[in-house]
Amino acid sequence: MSAQGRPADRRLSLPEVVDALIAAGLAPRAEAEAFRQERRYYRGAAHPLAVIAEQRWKSPASASAPQRLLDLETLTEWLAGWCGLPYYHIDPLKVNLAAVTDVMSAAYASRFRILPVEVGVAEVTIATAEPGLRGWEEELKPILKKEIRLVIANPEDIARYQVEFYNLAKSVKGALARGDVARTGISNFEQLVELGKGKAALDANDQHIVLIVDWLWQYAFEQRASDIHIEPRRDMGVVRFRIDGVLHQVYQIPMPVLNAMTSRIKILGRMDVVEKRRPQDGRVKTRAPAGEEIELRLATLPTAFGEKLVMRIFDPEVLLRDFADLGFSAEDAARWQEMTARPNGIILVTGPTGSGKTTTLYSTLKQLATPEVNVCTLEDPIEMIEPAFNQVQVQPDLGVSFAAGIRALMRQDPDIIMVGEIRDLETADMAIQAALTGHLVLSTLHTNDAPTAITRLLDLGVPPYLLQSTVLGVMAQRLVRTLCPHCKRANGLRADDEALWQGLVAPWKANKPAHLHHPVGCLECRRTGYLGRVGLYEIMPMTSELKAMIGAHTDLAALRERAIKAGMQPLRIAGARKVAAGLTTIEEVLKAAPPLRDLAPQQ
Repeated sequence: MSAQGRPADRRLSLPEVVDALIAAGLAPRAEAEAFRQERRYYRGAAHPLAVIAEQRWKSPASASAPQRLLDLETLTEWLAGWCGLPYYHIDPLKVNLAAVTDVMSAAYASRFRILPVEVGVAEVTIATAEPGLRGWEEELKPILKKEIRLVIANPEDIARYQVEFYNLAKSVKGALARGDVARTGISNFEQLVELGKGKAALDANDQHIVLIVDWLWQYAFEQRASDIHIEPRRDMGVVRFRIDGVLHQVYQIPMPVLNAMTSRIKILGRMDVVEKRRPQDGRVKTRAPAGEEIELRLATLPTAFGEKLVMRIFDPEVLLRDFADLGFSAEDAARWQEMTARPNGIILVTGPTGSGKTTTLYSTLKQLATPEVNVCTLEDPIEMIEPAFNQVQVQPDLGVSFAAGIRALMRQDPDIIMVGEIRDLETADMAIQAALTGHLVLSTLHTNDAPTAITRLLDLGVPPYLLQSTVLGVMAQRLVRTLCPHCKRANGLRADDEALWQGLVAPWKANKPAHLHHPVGCLECRRTGYLGRVGLYEIMPMTSELKAMIGAHTDLAALRERAIKAGMQPLRIAGARKVAAGLTTIEEVLKAAPPLRDLAPQQ
């Protein structure tokens, strides 16, 4: 039966959908016919596809198609083909909420079970799960003065986002209506000092603002965001999420509402709400929809158009991950655990901001923090609160610098000390003194690779003999996006792949794989082809040969070459192995890992 043959303005019925699935050979005939006879399924307002999806049927396997679970998304795709309309997956990150909620009212959308999802110059895309309910099109087209492109979407997504999109838009409009304020932001930097002094500012505790902030956090948790950026602009504020290392714009918000949101979050983070002229740090502990506790680290920055706020999201579950989950190979994990098992000395982790250094250090300390040892950390700021550690916040205004903090920790009978970062000679000297007096010290540096950490400390002014006697090893790391396991595709090595592979591993002698995996894109990974991230590691234990090379004029290239001969695996080679294992792509490794310049080929 054709969908076009049904009378207009009639909702889908459960029997006709079941019959169509049987006719298409998708539903198991015996189960479907028995289900059709059970009248209890005909009650309620649930969409027929949702009722059928609950049955967990599997399509019969055939020579042309494997057996598939008839979940709601699969059924929605089938419905789109059955009625001759395009299938559309609603990705809220790609929806302009302000534009789509102006197309029609919430009541109108709810009445016809439709949802605007895209607004163009001459066309509006509207999602529906009721292809037989079309009378509203002729009514809406002259009002919009645009063509309507109808698409089929998941009925549960339509119902959910109808509520979320319109509630958020209502809260933004409600907040604006309560504040008699201009809709433009600060137009020049000189006015920035006046922020917060006006009497017409929106109330940060207004229920509309509370709802918007709550929605923002819940949405970020659902989308697996690692950071939330709230950024003021000249006319409109912008909210962006960082997901798997890539920023995505989520929503544009009027500046008065954005300022009130920032104030609300600052109140929750116990920050000075009135002070908007200098950077501040804070933290908030909240719960995700599933109930697990999540910490957010807040940081504000005064900009030309107002306060920029970044919230870094820390999932406590990350501390429970083992080294294999972080991306360590068995050989890497053995080397790292051998170094961290030593009773005293310095271990350095290097890499740029956002390369996973904090996660590695916290996971390591979590394993080392047994009841028999005293673990103390000195951080700026404290990233995650962990009850097993004694954590100290660096506060230069109160005289607690990194160097002063290490000096104070030395009197606290520590076994293991973690120093957030070695930034200057004074901090380096104190860390070395701690190592010389019998403590295990872990810290970070910002260098491109592991061998460069030695020359960086020498440049700071640390005497070579102290490095020889204290440094146990250095590990450089990066994060790369991992291919989505649900949709990645393996292809034989093409000519352009071979060129990329050679560019990745040259001058290293590495066997090229027989095939490479490529991103495709599916619902699980939001059509990006990537899902999650994994670490690349370059571990350089300080052997006696390497220590002998440390001097006032250390030859970095010679040090790197000797480290490789001693077994150090460069970051790009670690990445090449992840590529060969089908975990990531050559392009991801080329973006993240430094080139193999000055490296001797593997012997």
